[in-house]
Amino acid sequence: MFIKNIVPLVLSLIMSYTVKAQNNPVIAHRGAWQEQIAPQNSRAALKKAIELKCYGSEFDVHLTKDNILVVNHDKDFLGKDIASSTYKELLDLKMTNGETIPKVEEFLKIGKKQNKHKTKLIYEIKTSPLGIERTKETVRKSVEMVKKMKVEDITEFILFDYESAKELAIIYPEAIVYSLTAVTPNKIKEDGLSGLDFHFSVYDKNPDYIQTAKSLGLKTNVWTVNKEADMNRFLDKGIDFITTDHPDQLLKLIE
Repeated sequence: MFIKNIVPLVLSLIMSYTVKAQNNPVIAHRGAWQEQIAPQNSRAALKKAIELKCYGSEFDVHLTKDNILVVNHDKDFLGKDIASSTYKELLDLKMTNGETIPKVEEFLKIGKKQNKHKTKLIYEIKTSPLGIERTKETVRKSVEMVKKMKVEDITEFILFDYESAKELAIIYPEAIVYSLTAVTPNKIKEDGLSGLDFHFSVYDKNPDYIQTAKSLGLKTNVWTVNKEADMNRFLDKGIDFITTDHPDQLLKLIE
């Protein structure tokens, strides 16, 4: 009787472990910066995420006054407003590790230099404080840059501005585009986007979203998950990807 009961349990544990190990769900939030003490969205943080072999490394993109695509989370870089500044003006400021604000082109070059393992570039287009048309201009220039650099195969887009996300899907139908805005899976499918990329609280309030998305052929990501219990919880729910400030920790969970 004991053997009959224990065998299914062992098989279940093995299958659970295999699923976790075979699928790399790890997306480093603004690169791998936490444990490495590298600035967020720095070149060093991106390189570390690639070194760790994360599925993807997320970074945030803005458009300067002189139409240069740059990487930074906030709308200001070390106190200087990006949208109303030229790239040259932003170069006067430096991160704690001595880096200047990165151009998107530099990030794409780093991604392109990868060898066998290809960490995806999770390209977040930030909503411009200057309005929807400026955000859409950021979208257009981003698509042009990705195609120019020939990194279409390793680039995925995420956006909060839903209208701009739809615009991206229209002008670049081959692109993988996720909505950061919490709309229903059916709406995302209807509008031609690739998947859901929601805060964990959205999934907690809508427990059917993950399975509904799967039934529609959509991918699912959850952000920003930093507690081990929550990482395991979403792995058990069958989420496709987890964005975290602790990629090292999540990678250990799926080993």
